[in-house]
Amino acid sequence: MTANGNRRHLFISHHHKDDSLVDKFTNLLSGTGWDVRNSSIRAKPANQEKLDKGIVKDEVIERLLRMKISWASTVVVLIGNQTHERPWVNWEIEQAHSQGKRIVGVFEHGGKNFDVPENLEKYASAIVGWNSKSIQNAVDDEENSFENPDGSPREPVNASPTSVC
Repeated sequence: MTANGNRRHLFISHHHKDDSLVDKFTNLLSGTGWDVRNSSIRAKPANQEKLDKGIVKDEVIERLLRMKISWASTVVVLIGNQTHERPWVNWEIEQAHSQGKRIVGVFEHGGKNFDVPENLEKYASAIVGWNSKSIQNAVDDEENSFENPDGSPREPVNASPTSVC
């Protein structure tokens, strides 16, 4: 398989305090031979300060996020301790759903049964634990698995069909 055959265009939705988790996630998948291209926003400290102070209008952020989600074939939601409390995460999931994207939730490594974001419960194609094979199968539309953080089965959510671009 060529390098491009191993490339995946993902939008990785996450709580900005979990930026290091994004790195761990992409490293996990690159260790299996995948070339992960992540289009999510990871604000530098100066930009994060502008966001925190509300200097950047929501409409600007929404436009940027719509473009970045549109570029990705799959939206991955990293489920950490505070992910369910983040309004932008729920907005990103809603936007991914409206664009017909595959939406995959991934519990953080060593995670507990954190609350899953409300829109992920509504629209997830799959929710899996921190296991490279489970993640790859979920991203590539091979399985609509629903797992707890430890990989044991969990009840499926009200997933609606999504398309893969």
